[in-house]
Amino acid sequence: MATVLKRVTEDRVSVSVPVYNFPHSVADPATRLTRGQQMEFSGDVTRIDGDKIAVSLGTMVMVNPDKVRLVQSHVPPKRRGLRM
Repeated sequence: MATVLKRVTEDRVSVSVPVYNFPHSVADPATRLTRGQQMEFSGDVTRIDGDKIAVSLGTMVMVNPDKVRLVQSHVPPKRRGLRM
């Protein structure tokens, strides 16, 4: 979860992500978020470094594991048999 800090432009807002010490700008063309509202991000986990998890949100954001929840588990591609 992230908290909306302010509207940057007509279609972008600045948000504060827990543990990530920099504001992050995201597109908000339709929902019209306002300051103080909570927002949930979804992205791919790219790396786990000890007590931090790197999530791809356009840029890499390091967060605590308790701020991440599994939405869809990774399923490896199925291999096809060789055709003769």
